[in-house]
Amino acid sequence: MIKRVEESREKEEILSQMEPLIAEWFDQKFDSLTEPQGYAIPLIHNRKNVLVSSPTGSGKTLTAFLSIINELFKLEKKDELEDKIYCVYVSPLKALANDIHKNLEEPLKEIRELAEEKDMKIPKIKTAIRSGDTPQRERRKMVDDPPHIFITTPESLALSLSSPKFREKFKDVQYFINDEIHDIASSKRGVYLSLNTERLEEHVDGEMTRIGLSATQAPIEELAKFLGGYKDGEPREVNIVEVMGEKNLDLSVISPVDDMTLLPYEVVNSRMYDRLKEMVESHRTTLIFTNTRSGAENVAYKLKDRGIEGVAAHHGSLSKETRIEVEDDLKNGDLKAAVSSTSLELGIDVGYIDLVVQVNSPKTVAKGLQRVGRAGHTIGETSKGRMIVFDKDDLLECTVLTRKAYQHDIDRVSIPTDNLDVLSQGLIGMSIEHRWDVDKAYEMVKRAYCYRDLPKDDFMNTLEYLAGTQFENVYPKIWYNEDEGIFGKKGGVQMLYYMNVGTIPSDSNYQVYSEKGVPLGNLSEKFVERLSKGDVFVLGSHSYEFLHTRGTKVFVKDASGKKPTVPSWTGEMLPRSYDLSVGIGEFRRKLSERLDDDDVTEWLMEEYRIDEGSAQTIISYFKEQLGVIDELPTDKKILLEGHIGQDGNYNVIFHASYGRKTNDTLSRAYAYKISDKFNCSANVSITDNNFMITTKKKIPLEQIAGLLSSDEVEGILKKSVKDTELFKQRFRHC
Repeated sequence: MIKRVEESREKEEILSQMEPLIAEWFDQKFDSLTEPQGYAIPLIHNRKNVLVSSPTGSGKTLTAFLSIINELFKLEKKDELEDKIYCVYVSPLKALANDIHKNLEEPLKEIRELAEEKDMKIPKIKTAIRSGDTPQRERRKMVDDPPHIFITTPESLALSLSSPKFREKFKDVQYFINDEIHDIASSKRGVYLSLNTERLEEHVDGEMTRIGLSATQAPIEELAKFLGGYKDGEPREVNIVEVMGEKNLDLSVISPVDDMTLLPYEVVNSRMYDRLKEMVESHRTTLIFTNTRSGAENVAYKLKDRGIEGVAAHHGSLSKETRIEVEDDLKNGDLKAAVSSTSLELGIDVGYIDLVVQVNSPKTVAKGLQRVGRAGHTIGETSKGRMIVFDKDDLLECTVLTRKAYQHDIDRVSIPTDNLDVLSQGLIGMSIEHRWDVDKAYEMVKRAYCYRDLPKDDFMNTLEYLAGTQFENVYPKIWYNEDEGIFGKKGGVQMLYYMNVGTIPSDSNYQVYSEKGVPLGNLSEKFVERLSKGDVFVLGSHSYEFLHTRGTKVFVKDASGKKPTVPSWTGEMLPRSYDLSVGIGEFRRKLSERLDDDDVTEWLMEEYRIDEGSAQTIISYFKEQLGVIDELPTDKKILLEGHIGQDGNYNVIFHASYGRKTNDTLSRAYAYKISDKFNCSANVSITDNNFMITTKKKIPLEQIAGLLSSDEVEGILKKSVKDTELFKQRFRHC
């Protein structure tokens, strides 16, 4: 049962239920409770499942841990605190897990010091982190001396559950914390975590208290069900604490020039960096977000090139040491600006930030609010954000996104279900644990929210596929005894599982080292393939000259002051959310209707919080398009355009502002129908605003318009995707 919490408690009442030492520490440290703390702490204290959804900086982390620390101290006081895991904390990011580990140590240290002052027994609460960065010796140490609070990532949790010596440490777990749940629930990582949460529950004597921490998100009820899973066919009880936001928002869109339609891209791009420099110089500490790692490197390099000192890039391709150094410099106020792709957008403590700048669109309202919320991080402060753009379509996107942010119109999360590729990995992991009764395994899988409606036939087909009973060319990864209804691990599968766990595609990366062997980061295999001796590239906002490779190691030397000679590597662009995409279509429709009004510039500036240059650019952009064609694509209308390219091929462009994911789906269905009907090959290109189908022959647009109906899309997609590179690539995720 999912229910919203209506009753909040005062600070005095909550602290009266705590151990005196913990209560005194909290009272000395904080003047009052934040709103989510007043609602959620009493529930966690009473071992109720809770999902806390509130803005960045509202004290969610302490909300989750305060009652747990209190319970551990109570056990220590009675000499009943044992060497076992009481709490499992899961974070989607290694950097966030590291940060939580550090931030937990501070209150524990202060509580120990307070106990020492009062001549009380000093609590010895242990925390430890296991992630891909954790050395093997520390992992072995956890087996012999397990932490009371175990901090990990989804992938490392899966590995821990399949580790014979370590999984027995989970039998006394009492609390499970899923941090940044909104960030993971909409992906296959979330599907795998929901399954592994139930695997963890299976090992626990009793039942875990589940605590979810989320930025403002929708639909919150579905996230609560994701957190709680199912029991006896019904959602477990989860209490929702949703705080819509006490923080003030100062968010606007900036155009680097008066009208982007009048100037070439190179000029607009250069002016953008000039404006960015001005913003950085007029603030104490600025956090800049781009959507790709290469973008982060490029922005950091351009700011340094313009004379700004104290600028650093932060992203997942940098070494752990470099990332931690940037985080510490930010926290200590030693950086003027940090530039990140996604690695600093979640709850990592980065100290005081007075401005967040988003370069081009963050692609979703939720992500935009999450990033801007890093400025003025605490309750009561204003989160100041600026979206600076140098592309007309991005300007439209940010304009609509800003208005939705102020209206609190958040993109809806779509949680995947019944993914059989993820189930396959889960079943292999389960087989490593012990022999399973098939019916009991099916019941356990169905307790995961993402598999609550999994048909038994799909489960059995997956099991038989893994056992190699269906196809001769599929080698068995588990053994399955159909007569006895049991399955277990196959010899050699353990290493296969350990090397491939998780749903993040494993790219082949090269480690980058200085001449002296200092690790600097990593580069993709495709990027390294293009390098020649003497090439200069940017990594970590520094220029390096390529020397040579040795195995999968790249050796470089410092090239400060030299300009890059090769382009940066590229990453996959973030797809725009469907809800934001529909909003852009609505905006096109509304603006088209009032484009000739005398007050249209003022209307745009007031309603959408954009500057005059942005408003003028949008108006000019619309008039430019309507000068060529009578109408524009909207949320209710797809526009078809046909033209012959320089290569002689015929291109059909579907102007459909539904976002990359929807357009990818539609493009494949249309390409299949066009190939089938007109007996020709069809190639596809997609963006968030359109998709293009290229053929060798000219096809009348009138025949394409009615080619596909809604009720046949799914069936056609299944046919069109089979045997494609996309189909093969998706299997790399599991």
